[in-house]
Amino acid sequence: DYTGMICSKTSPAKIVQQAIDDSTFMCTRKYGDAPKVVVHGASNLTFSYVPTHIHYIMLELIKNSMRATVEWHGIDEDYPPIKVIISDGEENEDVVIKVSDEGGGIKRSHMKRVWSYLFTTADPAVQEGMVAFENVDHSIDSPLAGLGYGLPISRAYARFWGGDLSVMSMEGYGTDVFLHLSRLGDSREPLP
Repeated sequence: DYTGMICSKTSPAKIVQQAIDDSTFMCTRKYGDAPKVVVHGASNLTFSYVPTHIHYIMLELIKNSMRATVEWHGIDEDYPPIKVIISDGEENEDVVIKVSDEGGGIKRSHMKRVWSYLFTTADPAVQEGMVAFENVDHSIDSPLAGLGYGLPISRAYARFWGGDLSVMSMEGYGTDVFLHLSRLGDSREPLP
């Protein structure tokens, strides 16, 4: 099913579930608990794509939603579920995956900066600790958030293959993120 890195039968639902499992592990390690994630939509959909890129992007989006939800509602609370919707319809131009949370949203003044490398809303000590390389085993203690490159790289991955990543936020409530993955196979490689 693979030609190089491209899988002709990439299943967004399976990749989303892997990202949910990985994010849940990381969130539970950090906070002792994690919000539930419910998945709706096209569970049987497959198309040609690079599965590792989808996993990277979905891991970033779900980690961000989990962190925001836990920090907004407080540790040891009943968390509203994070919703992941996979668009269905074989005739759709794109495969669209929406991640929706009730994690308090992003300030409007921060919206343009979420695409800037090294911008983070997490505790600045996370970046300082990663740069210092002191007494940290990154193979077992990777941070849940705070390095400031997850969203920019995710958008670059999506755009490289003709898709996109967009964020819609309502401060005080939550955030919806839309991942568009081109399924047509007719986009050109965006080289300078």
